[in-house]
Amino acid sequence: MPLKTLTGKHADPRKGRGAGINPEGRFEHTSREAFDDGWNTPLDEELPPLKTHVTEERVKSIITRNNSPDVPFTQSINPYQGCEHGCVYCVGGDTPILMADGRTRPIADVRAGDAIYGTVRNGWYRRYARTRVLAHWSVIKPAYRITLEDGTCLVAGADHRFLTERGWKFVAGTMGRSSTQRPYLTTNNKLMGTGAFALPFEKDRDYQLGYLSGLIRGDGLLASYHYQRTYKIHDNQHQFRLALCDTEALQRAQEYLRDWQVATQEYVFQKAAGEYRAMHAIRTQARPAVEQIRRLIAWPAAPSRSWAAGFLAGIFDAEGSYSQGILRISNTDNEIISWIDRCLRSLNFRFTLKHVRREKSKPIDVVRLTGGLREHLRFFHRVDPAITRKRDIAGQAVKNDARLGVVSIEPLCKALRLYDITTETGDFIANGVVSHNCYARPTHAYRNLSPGLDFETRLFAKVNAAERLREELSRPGYRCEVISLGTATDPYQPVEREYRITRAVLEVLAEFEHPVGVVTKNALVERDIDFLAPMAEKRLAGVFISLNNLDHELARRLEPRCVAPARRLQAMKRLSEAGIPVGVIVAPVIPFLTDHQVEAVLEAAYAAGAREAGYVLLRLPYEVKDLFRHWLQTHYPLKAKHVMSRVREMRAGRVNDPAFGSRMRGSGEFAELLARRFETACRRLGYNLDQRDSTLDTTRFRRPKPGGQLTLF
Repeated sequence: MPLKTLTGKHADPRKGRGAGINPEGRFEHTSREAFDDGWNTPLDEELPPLKTHVTEERVKSIITRNNSPDVPFTQSINPYQGCEHGCVYCVGGDTPILMADGRTRPIADVRAGDAIYGTVRNGWYRRYARTRVLAHWSVIKPAYRITLEDGTCLVAGADHRFLTERGWKFVAGTMGRSSTQRPYLTTNNKLMGTGAFALPFEKDRDYQLGYLSGLIRGDGLLASYHYQRTYKIHDNQHQFRLALCDTEALQRAQEYLRDWQVATQEYVFQKAAGEYRAMHAIRTQARPAVEQIRRLIAWPAAPSRSWAAGFLAGIFDAEGSYSQGILRISNTDNEIISWIDRCLRSLNFRFTLKHVRREKSKPIDVVRLTGGLREHLRFFHRVDPAITRKRDIAGQAVKNDARLGVVSIEPLCKALRLYDITTETGDFIANGVVSHNCYARPTHAYRNLSPGLDFETRLFAKVNAAERLREELSRPGYRCEVISLGTATDPYQPVEREYRITRAVLEVLAEFEHPVGVVTKNALVERDIDFLAPMAEKRLAGVFISLNNLDHELARRLEPRCVAPARRLQAMKRLSEAGIPVGVIVAPVIPFLTDHQVEAVLEAAYAAGAREAGYVLLRLPYEVKDLFRHWLQTHYPLKAKHVMSRVREMRAGRVNDPAFGSRMRGSGEFAELLARRFETACRRLGYNLDQRDSTLDTTRFRRPKPGGQLTLF
């Protein structure tokens, strides 16, 4: 059963760390088991819980690898996703998103797992890169319309951010010395990207005829042969064949031919060999079918724009290429080149034509589309060739001469349903501009849990975590390294009392004799002493408990959903008495609020049995900066300015420093002073004396044989 706060005089139950809220019962069901968390509140002051939605999910993998130099582990497991997140929301549901196949899809129709384009920094530029959607959701909130010079129109919430020539900026905000200040869009900004995506032509009858004409004339065989035979007047043969390496174009052609009552047969034209890919083909030798294909691909007397789009798509699939940012269509047939010229002009594409003479073969003409990535994407979206391999823009720099200056930012004076996604790169391309995705606070997984009062809490339980862990540890190539349990979300958050996923994970690790380090701030870890103690005897387990202050009132405001500081110290003592190595993480250290308690926390934790210690300075990336400021103004308005000023002094003039080597400890005079204080206190008390005693043993790892028998070696 989930934990229920039996006692505790919580302030407003909708207040919490960072967001200024933390609803009571956030991870609880209506029916709950009473549990003393040390807050000491009379029973008659019990606060009603908010409804919590727990989504059970089956994951494909459970071990996360990490190579950051700032954290002391290379592998981690998080049994749950979602825990006190704060997210901002994004754009209108019809906003087109650039998918990894080069096409677009409304953000409302995008789903977790979809492959799309984002960006990564490489050298001086951001470059387009394929990424994966991790989460997708929507919310109803006030919306703004952003209009750009080229006519691009975007609908987004005030908290959404776009990439400008001066960095990421919110749609709306304030500057100056306000506690809610943040960079926001103005009419002096220019967004980064290519501008609005073009709409594709409808795949009508004219488009189909144009596509078949371009593809078959470019790469097909269509012929009739007449033979004189003995004892026969003649023996005529008719043949149509279309052979390609890329089956997308082949399938489209076959589908269009079928719509015109032409049946074809599929077969393997050439098997893969060495560096050569396999080629597949369709064919027919029926005279009526061959004659019908001739009629279908005949040059039209007055081609429509739709026919022109289809023809360009077909001839590009047959004879086009796209590499290193250059889009070309080549052919030796002057008539085909003239039709490419005509169709490009009818759709207002700019291009160059180069005649290339060759010694051993016919001269060839090369048509090259100009205008850079913006025009290349317009070509792909407008005419829609079938072969996705030829629509790859990965690696190209995010730079363009598109007119993307902001013309206006207008509130729509009404609430709309807006959508957002979380991606692996942290961004995506929305209607041609680089758009920041929503992602959770740095210590939590990428899921949508709002900091607002009106949004329901959501938690994601990886119910097959133990099953997946067993599979991954059983793989022959697995290399045993210490696994850290609970690096992004607390493995002992209240819902664990019901789901018991963390316990199941520990059971598997114990069976494989795999070392594990647990990080938590909840006393529920005591439940699993029966697993942790035997593992600790073999140097296979250790527990770190997070504790940054001993002030009952401050802790209640800062972490109202966690057990009280005294209860955490009690958990340390019980674990230590059971023979389990215990450490304390003083995190986050907040200037003027908790930094003066560093020594006191270390002393209390040492008395409770902790022998290892570490700390993390307060981190405020964009996702939590404004939420933390709001929390400060609500609970400690007189200290807010001093706290933020000191944070900047310890973060090189910024509120957050993402750089490896300094993001966890800070930089500058005050950060160095904090480090010396911490080291002095640890040395005085006796922390971190012998690292060999705290090193977990990876040599005991064994893969059980089927039936539960362990391997000898």
